[in-house]
Amino acid sequence: MIDAETMKALHKAQANEITEYHIYKKLSSYMKKRNEHNSRVLQQIARDELRHHDELKMFTGTEKKPKTLKIYFYTFISMVFGLTFGIKLMEKGEESSEKLYRELGEHIEEFKRIALEEDKHEKELVDIIEEERLKFVGSMVLGLNDALVELTGTLAGLTFALKNTRLIALAGLITGIAASFSMAASEYLSARTEQDNAHALKSSVYTGVAYIITVACLVLPYLVFSNYVASLVLTIMAAIFIILVFSFYISVAKDLSFKERFFEMAGISLGVAVISFLIGYLIRLVLGVDI
Repeated sequence: MIDAETMKALHKAQANEITEYHIYKKLSSYMKKRNEHNSRVLQQIARDELRHHDELKMFTGTEKKPKTLKIYFYTFISMVFGLTFGIKLMEKGEESSEKLYRELGEHIEEFKRIALEEDKHEKELVDIIEEERLKFVGSMVLGLNDALVELTGTLAGLTFALKNTRLIALAGLITGIAASFSMAASEYLSARTEQDNAHALKSSVYTGVAYIITVACLVLPYLVFSNYVASLVLTIMAAIFIILVFSFYISVAKDLSFKERFFEMAGISLGVAVISFLIGYLIRLVLGVDI
């Protein structure tokens, strides 16, 4: 016998299954002309989700309608941030359903099989999705992390050395743009040295673009505000936000620890910023520069 509370959870799980069926089906259609392999993988997952919905229907006795808003949300997320990220983010939100299936699987064979498929089969299918941006995530980390460490430190050092937001922004942009080209070139030569000629150019582009975007975000406060202290505070906040977002993306897409990634990147970037700030202040005092 299934109690009322468990039945309520089954109704919710059934609605999630039919919703995910429509999400995977939509993504499969979107990928059909772009990557036939990924389209077939998504079709397989969609069929599994539909079958799970139909099996749950035998217990609930009702037909469930998909959640339209959720369909559009996860479809949009997957298209913008990548299939792997979108799908894994969605699956993380359905852990309660998997727990329910495992608990019921101790007494009912059908749920034991569904739990195994949810826990293993779908994850295996997601892992074989071919996605270019994840192949170059190391290059993105290199560009983003180097820009955070170098430019946050540079801007912090320049802030009290120059005390002029326009001059700080000018110096920061020149330093950042030059460094982005230098980093992209270094990544290209590194890939060529490792005999990875096919991906050398793309690897350098991902590194350079990640660097440039980070530079723009960090320098922006100095272009908008005239108070150099407020600009520095906003730059530090922007750096923390970038680290937060990217750490979350990597933790979901690569199944890594979010806290470990975040505190490691934040500690290094902010540590360098503090040291550079102190160096800039001391140099200003020693040289007697007052702008």
